[in-house]
Amino acid sequence: MSDELTMLDDAFSRFLEREIAPDYEAWVEAGCVTREAWEKTGAGGFLCSGMPEEYGAAGGTFAHESVIIRRLGLAGFDHFGIALHSAIVAPYIKHYGSQEQKERWLPKLASGEMIGAIAMTEPGAGSDLQAIRTSAVRDGNHYRISGAKTFITNGQLANLIIVVAKTDPAAGSKGVSLFVLETDGADGFRRGRNLDKLGFKGNDTSELFFDDVRVPADALLGPEEGRGFYQLMEQLPQERLLVAVQAMAAIERALALTLDYVKERQAFGKRILDFQNTQFKLAELKTEATIGQVFVNDCIARHVAGELDGATASMAKYWTTDLQSKVMDECLQFFGGYGYMNEYPISRLYADARVQRIYAGTNEIMKVLIARSL
Repeated sequence: MSDELTMLDDAFSRFLEREIAPDYEAWVEAGCVTREAWEKTGAGGFLCSGMPEEYGAAGGTFAHESVIIRRLGLAGFDHFGIALHSAIVAPYIKHYGSQEQKERWLPKLASGEMIGAIAMTEPGAGSDLQAIRTSAVRDGNHYRISGAKTFITNGQLANLIIVVAKTDPAAGSKGVSLFVLETDGADGFRRGRNLDKLGFKGNDTSELFFDDVRVPADALLGPEEGRGFYQLMEQLPQERLLVAVQAMAAIERALALTLDYVKERQAFGKRILDFQNTQFKLAELKTEATIGQVFVNDCIARHVAGELDGATASMAKYWTTDLQSKVMDECLQFFGGYGYMNEYPISRLYADARVQRIYAGTNEIMKVLIARSL
């Protein structure tokens, strides 16, 4: 944490307390953060902090994004889908977009005028992205996109969606392309349900339908068709590292909440903290959390330097999210019956943790990728 990153952390923490905290629980109850909240966050300079200044962003690095995502987790506002918008969607445009595409979309993502999503998963295709069935067929100076996507984060509000589609179904991974869809006024585009999830209730997650949606030829991301699978593979390490950052922030918050509770709660005439079992368990969890944080910090530094490989990112994603689930389970146990009540934050942390081992590639897929590197 340099002085610059510390200042960003302090500024964002104050912003969250002032602008997000007052209405956050209402948004969680409604299942969606408001568009006004996105615009306020953009106006504060906290969206797309890793994007270049020339596009109206802060001109930082992934380290800046990590500070923002970590603070969201520590403050308990991690249902706000900033991570995907800023550190997943925007980088695709930065790395693969033409100059015209960057100038058109990045400033609007940085301001919050546009909310980003990426539509990969389908009802019949999750980790196996080569199995997607959504198609994009060239029609003169347009493409026609048809298909269905599901589990799409930011899906109810997103008005800029990167769509993964097949441009050549016979070409396997070489037949996948990415398209950027501006949803406002797009005929044939429909949003389905805001899905009722186990956790992350405040982060809208949706079904999306594309019924012969026409997009201009320049909506293709990259100079030619068939590059989509390679683009996805190049960017997935950052997405997986991002999940690890979220996991470690949640772990830190859970341990802090649990420590406060066991210092106050009494049983059999003494504090729960004074039982040796409590001390040993918390000592173990704190040690593992420290190891995890050191590893993730190293991964962030390597990624900023352009040296993070896919296998190491996979290690970070699977190990920290497995640890997250373990920590939440152990911490909830200390709360006893109160831990099972939704009014206690540990209950929400427990529910939110479960999906971390699934998205961005399941932890089983992470182990396959690591094994291939041996």
